[in-house]
Amino acid sequence: MILSVKERGQFVATMRYINVWLMETLAGWVPSTPEMEVKLQFGEHLWDAAQHADAFGKRTAELRMPLQHSLPPVGEYVEFLETISGIEPTQQRLAAIYDVLLPGVAMRYRRFLEKTDSLADAPTVRIIERHLIDIDRMLQANLEMRTELPDLALHDQGWIDALKKREAQSEPVAGSDVEAEVRAMEA
Repeated sequence: MILSVKERGQFVATMRYINVWLMETLAGWVPSTPEMEVKLQFGEHLWDAAQHADAFGKRTAELRMPLQHSLPPVGEYVEFLETISGIEPTQQRLAAIYDVLLPGVAMRYRRFLEKTDSLADAPTVRIIERHLIDIDRMLQANLEMRTELPDLALHDQGWIDALKKREAQSEPVAGSDVEAEVRAMEA
């Protein structure tokens, strides 16, 4: 099954939304996180998320959408993101981003790559391949930090598994312009 230009655009715009959300969330957590090592990691990774959002935003214009267009994901995924935004303990913040959100995003990227035509959608493929490298680096940096500072590890695997289950329930994650319009009217 080859994805249409509209489907590719919706995925790209949704991934832009998620990366903007990640950038804003990490930026909001920097001042309220007491551990300096975590602040520094969040700062570095919010820059990565900003770069990813920008790359997707430029790609939206090439996929017949407005430049830097963001499309909210399906409702369940928006609720999942809202849950993460409200987390306060550092260990849970780290687990939510590095054990759940980023691996979930990487999995969605890989599924998209399996579905898209790598020739017709080569620019998106290259963007996603670069983002996957960055996500791997981000996950590795977090693993190293939590290994060096074991107090930052969350030992509640049940909490992590429940959050992973919520993340996985939204499939597909890409929203549509119709869904976004309905949500805007309800707000």
